[in-house]
Amino acid sequence: MWILTAALIVSCSIASLQADVPSGPPPPNVLLIISDDQGWGDFGFMGSDVIATPHLDRLAGESLVFPRGYVPTALCRASLATLVTGLYPHEHKITGNDPPKGVDRARMLAHIEAAVTVPELLGAAGYRSLQTGKWWEGECLCGGFTEGMSHGDPARGGRHGDEGLAIGRTTMKPALDFMDACQDEGKPFFLWYAPLLPHTPHNPPERLLEAYARPDVPASIAKYRAMCTWFDETCGTLLQHLDARGLAENTLVVLVVDNGWVQRPDAGGYAPRSKRTPYEGGVRTPIVLRWPGHIAPARREVPVSSVDLAPTILTACGIDVPGAWPGVDLRGDLSSRSPLFGAAYTHDVVDLDDPAKSLLTRWILRDPHKLLVHTDPALGPELYDVRADPAEEHPLQDPATAASLRAELDRWWDGQ
Repeated sequence: MWILTAALIVSCSIASLQADVPSGPPPPNVLLIISDDQGWGDFGFMGSDVIATPHLDRLAGESLVFPRGYVPTALCRASLATLVTGLYPHEHKITGNDPPKGVDRARMLAHIEAAVTVPELLGAAGYRSLQTGKWWEGECLCGGFTEGMSHGDPARGGRHGDEGLAIGRTTMKPALDFMDACQDEGKPFFLWYAPLLPHTPHNPPERLLEAYARPDVPASIAKYRAMCTWFDETCGTLLQHLDARGLAENTLVVLVVDNGWVQRPDAGGYAPRSKRTPYEGGVRTPIVLRWPGHIAPARREVPVSSVDLAPTILTACGIDVPGAWPGVDLRGDLSSRSPLFGAAYTHDVVDLDDPAKSLLTRWILRDPHKLLVHTDPALGPELYDVRADPAEEHPLQDPATAASLRAELDRWWDGQ
C-alpha cells in the first residue's frame, strides 16, 4: 500500500501545530521536483545540446530561472533535509547518509523529529502532502507529510525511500491520484517528487538509449544521458496532468537537483569534483520557479541557494517563515543577497550530534569569488573566480580577498 493513512500522524510533531486555513484567494498547490544526481548543465535550458529535456525546457521558459543555484552540500540525504527543514546541514545535523558503523539507524531520526518542516507547516494551514521517491528520514509522516509511499522500516529494506522509489521508474499513479484526490476535495496540496532519476542504476528504457548510443560515445555516457531524458519524461507526465486537470494556473512548481553529477566516461559512477564534493560539479544546480500570473518568467544570474526554497514556498502559500531559517524569498529583491555558504561532510556521520566531526570542507561564494577551506591540514585554501572559471581549474592568488571571505565563512559556521 503506497498511500499511508493520515491518522498515524498523531505520533509526529505536526500534531502540536494548529492553524486556520488562510482566507482570501485559494493558496497555491506546490509541486516540488527534485532531480537526483544530475549535472547542473545537463538540461537543454542550461545549455546542453546533447541531452534532450523538452518538458523541463518548456517549464523553464515559463518560469523564473536561477541558472546559478547551489545546494549547501553535495550529498543527497543532507541536501534533501535542507529542502524540508529550511536549515543548513550543520543546523539540522543531518550531514551524512548513514549513521556511524554499528549505530542504530533510528537514532538519526531524532533530528528530523526535532525540526519544523515545510510539510508540517503546510499541514497546519490545511494542506495535504505526499512524499514520493527519495526519503531517508524513516516513516515519512514524521517529516510532517500527511501521506507517503515510503515506510522507512530497516527490517523491510527501509533506508532511502524503499517502496517510494517506484515513482518515476515504475509508476506515476500515486502522484497523479493524489493530485486528483486533493482537487476533488478542494484541498491544496504539496507534492514531493524525488524519483531515483537519473540516479544509478543507469538502466534507461531501450527506446531512450537508442537516441544516445553511438560508436564515438562511451556506453556509460550514453546511459547517463538517456537517464536524464527519462527523468524529463516523468516530469512531463506531472506537468501535463496539471494542465489536463486545470491545476497549472494555481500551482507553484519548483525544480532543483539534490546534488551534481559528472559521469565517468570509462565506467559507472561519478568523476572527481562532482557528487560529494564542494566544487561546482557537486553543489551547483538550476533552480526554477513557475506560478503563472504570480511569478514573471525571467532568467536571473544572481547566485541563490536551496536554503531559499523553503521560505519561498511558505511565503507563496501565505504562511509565516520560522525566524531561525537563513534563506530568503526568491521572488523578492535579491540585489543585496548575502553570500552563499556550504560544506562537505563524510558519507557516514562520525558523531550524530556534532557536525564538526564529520566536516571535510567549508565554502563561501561571494560572487564571483568562491573560497574552499579544508579540514585536512595538507590541503590549503582554494580561491576561484567561478564566473570566469566554472571548472575551478585556475586557483587565484589573492590573499586579501581570501582573508575577507574566510572571516565571513567563520562567522557563518560559528553562528554569529
